[in-house]
Amino acid sequence: KTSDQIIFNSKDVIEFKNPNSFELPSYNLNSSFIFARNNTFFVYPNNYNEYVSMYKDSYQHGGVSLEEMLVPFLILSPKK
Repeated sequence: KTSDQIIFNSKDVIEFKNPNSFELPSYNLNSSFIFARNNTFFVYPNNYNEYVSMYKDSYQHGGVSLEEMLVPFLILSPKK
């Protein structure tokens, strides 16, 4: 999540206060990023219970894996 007004418990997240130092985009001078740790997740205050029941005890893929980033590249040449 990124915002200038996120409320969170610091023991449950990893916070990047200076995104440029970590090659993350900076939308304004006060930009910061937080990433959920371990088995925690973010939910919006509206419909809180609905989202908690949907995500609790579920596996959430948090980003792109190395296999999804690398594109196999092969050069073939005909037999002579």
